[in-house]
Amino acid sequence: MNFFAHQQRARRDTRRMLVLFALVVLGVVAATDVVLLLTFGHAGGVRPQGVLMLSALVAALIAVGSLYRTATLRAGGAAVAEGLGGVMVPTDTSHFAWRRLRNVVEEIAIASGVPVPQVFVLEEETGINAFAAGFTPADAVITVTRGALDKLTRAELQGVIGHEFSHILNGDMRLNIRLVGMVFGILALATIGRRIAQDSGRGRRAGMAAVVGLALFAVGYIGVVLARVIQASISRQREYLADASAVQFTRQTEGIAGALKKIGALAEGSRLASSNSDEVAHMLFSDGVGRRPWLATHPPLVDRIRRLDPAFAVGEWQVIAEAWSQPVAAADAAARDDVSIAGLAPRASVARPARGPVDALPDHAVRVRVTPRGVAAQVGNPGNDDSVAARRLRAALPPRLRLAARDGERAVPLLFALSAGEDAAVRARQLQLVADAWGPVIADLTAELASAVATLHPMQRLPLAALAFPALRRRPRPQLDRFMATLRALIDADGRVTLGEYCLATLVRVQVIDALDPTAAFVIGRRRLPQLAGALHDLLAILARHGHADEARARQAFGLGLHEVLPDARIDYRPPDDWKAALDRALPQLDLLLPVGKECLVQALVRVISADGLVTLAEAELLRAVCAALHCPLPPLLQQPA
Repeated sequence: MNFFAHQQRARRDTRRMLVLFALVVLGVVAATDVVLLLTFGHAGGVRPQGVLMLSALVAALIAVGSLYRTATLRAGGAAVAEGLGGVMVPTDTSHFAWRRLRNVVEEIAIASGVPVPQVFVLEEETGINAFAAGFTPADAVITVTRGALDKLTRAELQGVIGHEFSHILNGDMRLNIRLVGMVFGILALATIGRRIAQDSGRGRRAGMAAVVGLALFAVGYIGVVLARVIQASISRQREYLADASAVQFTRQTEGIAGALKKIGALAEGSRLASSNSDEVAHMLFSDGVGRRPWLATHPPLVDRIRRLDPAFAVGEWQVIAEAWSQPVAAADAAARDDVSIAGLAPRASVARPARGPVDALPDHAVRVRVTPRGVAAQVGNPGNDDSVAARRLRAALPPRLRLAARDGERAVPLLFALSAGEDAAVRARQLQLVADAWGPVIADLTAELASAVATLHPMQRLPLAALAFPALRRRPRPQLDRFMATLRALIDADGRVTLGEYCLATLVRVQVIDALDPTAAFVIGRRRLPQLAGALHDLLAILARHGHADEARARQAFGLGLHEVLPDARIDYRPPDDWKAALDRALPQLDLLLPVGKECLVQALVRVISADGLVTLAEAELLRAVCAALHCPLPPLLQQPA
């Protein structure tokens, strides 16, 4: 199942969840009314108006509770992590375990083509677990337990993080947060009912209040159980898909299988001690609360392992447990990056790339052959080659720029430097804009970093921006608003800003907007391709004009791209004079396409930039920037046909 099919499935699951929860709420309301009629109806004390009022009150209590809990999570994934006691891992940490975790997260983010998430650690949790939370990839948070850091090898940790990135890419996070809000609303009704029953006092009226309270309590908890059954049914199948995605990404099963085997073997398992763990049970990598099978949010552990390692025998757990019961061996296994699981369980071994010298990046002039369907299949679907490329790109970044990306003070001027124009006059004007908005110190840093950025390989620009994002998003909102205003001014500084520079700056701006208000930024696309013919024309025509110096070839490329999205349309090739203003209008509109429409659009973009079937590195990076601005993340390497 590709990225767009996953998005469609997430939409379908959301609709199904809303319908089922609506039925549960109706059932809770109806059950409360039945209890009221059975208790007081024989005395003639219940009027139709009273039943209607009670129904409205119960429904309102559930709605208010759900809206309240969802509002508390409006800040995105960080709110979930902090609610469980998570500690944010600094971008510039030197702590070995935290640094290793950040390295793995950064590599997978670069390979996936999404911003690097914030990283949290649950320092008090000794079980092996993790989760991803957020509304969009731009506000995503990856959280792991101290137990995962202490007990997993790098390959196993990579398998777990790859599993969580699958949830980020496939839209599962949004559904998970909505599930939290909806279950909380029904739970709030039960809590209110219990409080009414406890505080009712004595007397006839108090007795009536106690009955109502007990009814709300009982019906509310029955509703919570039903809601969690729905929650579990939606969650279980997605865990199998995320396991498969992690295997595809790492191209080996031993990493994620080894993590699951350790969960089954070690005493701590994957249990969380936090009192709030039940609320996020469906988000976790593995069962963290120990629910009964019919309420379990995860498939049985043995089933998950055997899908990865069909030869697995439960007796292996005892072998792993005995090895970890030796303090020296366990500590050594936890500390070594290249540890072999073979020492802890039969037949399994961790395959990880050798730490040799960094391979040279492709030559700037290289051209690769691609196909539209092949590139579209890569969206949100990284493989092992992308993991290797991401590690290579990250390691090849100049240390000075890599440190700047992780520095809270230098991340802003670094992103300004990435948006600087190639022309000296344009760059001088842009630096003056930075000085006016941020002062001479930031302007000087921008100029200094721009000189270093100018020497970057084309494939390194987007990864560098991704590395800078965690440091940027921690700045106060007024500074982020000022950052976006300055970025817009840099884009508009002069018409000679290249299309690639414009798209990179636009991508950063879109991601900042997503992070500032994730619930408002995420909009489910409902538009169809024919409804956006004007926006499609402008985007394809602009890419054709900038990608082909010859007018005839540009016209031909435009026609090929248009045929992919609107095969029966008769639209003339007329590139807009003000291409930046046209893109400002077109990109937000095209972001509202249905998933199937976005898949066709990606294929059309590939057609335009590769009219001859070949793509340069600069064209490939431009494609990645445009796709990312449309929330269609592409891995670093475009797939070449076999």
